[in-house]
Amino acid sequence: MVESQQQRYNPPPVTMPSYLQATAVIDWQHPEILAQAQRLASGQTTIEAIAQTCFEWVRDEIHHSFDYQMNPVTWRASDVLHHKTGYCFAKSHLLAALLRANQIPAGFCYQRLSIDDQGAPYSLHGFNAVYLPNTGWYRVDPRGNKPGVNAQFSPPQEQLAYQPQLLEEATFSAVLPDPLSEVITALQSQTTWDAMWQNLPDIELGEAQRYGLIQSHRLN
Repeated sequence: MVESQQQRYNPPPVTMPSYLQATAVIDWQHPEILAQAQRLASGQTTIEAIAQTCFEWVRDEIHHSFDYQMNPVTWRASDVLHHKTGYCFAKSHLLAALLRANQIPAGFCYQRLSIDDQGAPYSLHGFNAVYLPNTGWYRVDPRGNKPGVNAQFSPPQEQLAYQPQLLEEATFSAVLPDPLSEVITALQSQTTWDAMWQNLPDIELGEAQRYGLIQSHRLN
């Protein structure tokens, strides 16, 4: 991020460093991610504009593995960028990496949704929250739009890809600094998009608190 943008940036609370860290999954210090983050930030003058550009690029330019029936199954942010494909979880990893590379705090959010909209089986769905100076935590879903799915960036109004409709579905309140380990394990255990579709990770509602999914991180 250029110096003038940093000067205008309203710093988040001191409890935020974990939402900027580089990890084995969110490897935002990778040269390709740094280069792409710089390209996306070029010409933008506000944190909101950079965040929107990063979100829309991941949403539109990285192919959802199921929609496009694309391999391999990716999990590390730099691999999602390299292969230009990923499940919702992987796309959220890349978006977090691009945001963090621009020194914008980003975290991970989850829903529990019916796979066929009819009930069981259920699976987790992953997306992001970004910390915006004038809004606080703002949730965005880079899954990829298609008929019936229309996620947008329009703070302070959230427009996610999905809204829970059934009793066993939920949007969890937590903004986590790291992806769920169950999600990473699932992604690492499969090599093809169709195998991943048959083994999507799920956490029952009764277990959500144990996984930290219903803890509200009010950092704003």
